[in-house]
Amino acid sequence: MSTVTQQAGPATPAGPAHPLAQRRPLGDRTFQIVALACGLLVLVILILIALSTTQQAVPWFQAEGWKIFTNNWDPATNKFGALAFIYGTAITAAIALILAVPVSVGIALLLTEVVPYRWARPIVYVIDLLAVVPSVVWGLWGILVFVPWIGKIYGHIGSAVTGIPVLDSLFGPPTSGAAFMTAGIILAFMITPIVTSLSREVIATVPAIDKEGAYALGATRLEMIQGAVWPHSKGGIVGAVLLGLGRAMGETIAAALVIGSSAVITSHLFAPGDSMPAVIANQFGEAAGVFRAALIGLGVLLFAFTIIINIIARAIVGGAQEQGSA
Repeated sequence: MSTVTQQAGPATPAGPAHPLAQRRPLGDRTFQIVALACGLLVLVILILIALSTTQQAVPWFQAEGWKIFTNNWDPATNKFGALAFIYGTAITAAIALILAVPVSVGIALLLTEVVPYRWARPIVYVIDLLAVVPSVVWGLWGILVFVPWIGKIYGHIGSAVTGIPVLDSLFGPPTSGAAFMTAGIILAFMITPIVTSLSREVIATVPAIDKEGAYALGATRLEMIQGAVWPHSKGGIVGAVLLGLGRAMGETIAAALVIGSSAVITSHLFAPGDSMPAVIANQFGEAAGVFRAALIGLGVLLFAFTIIINIIARAIVGGAQEQGSA
């Protein structure tokens, strides 16, 4: 008796052999199209802003050429070198970062790793509220309250360092409370809540098993932060810092009120100065012709610097993520 064995072929699919992606519900496809359109709309708006402002700034670029990077801003003689404002923007933003970043990261670590949740929660609410305080409020508080008070402290510091090399050129006797340092301090107040909130959110994503593993190996709290928390969250913290830098560079009203409005380049941090957003806010109302084009050109330069900073931040965060996943 012979037995015939038949080999069964592959099973025929019960339904149509189309990929799942081609059979998604109409709602999913609609959402994808809407989300893509919104993203492209933002990109188009940015491009249109860049094109329109650059077009209006062309007379300045044509009149000055590379002289826009010289320190010679004199509307009376149609000289519009912007180096003093670029310097002021950079120095005040640097002061703000130096003062704000250690405080922000320290508060973020305190709220996530030290303070119990029931005590940290109200502090988080206060920090989030500080992040949305309007810049004009900071500026008015700065010019009415902070400048007169800090000017006296500048005077004491200037008297103490007179004759001391380097310190004398940095912190010599001030002319008033409105200065590079004052603007940097106000900007530090403004970006600290932002950097703190973003850093706290990043640190909170560290897996609990990593921290518990560090404690199980006998690490102290500081060693746990260095070995488990920082490697996981450094990319996000750097991104938060650079986002704060972009806010500090672009801040207008608060800086305009407390910086002193003096187009100079000096190492004296207690001297009055000016920045790109501040000079635009202070002088745009009376500008015309090439003067107006120069102020718009300052906005174009600031826009370009902000884009460069965001690209650098993106590269740093991406590199840190790749290094962390390796």
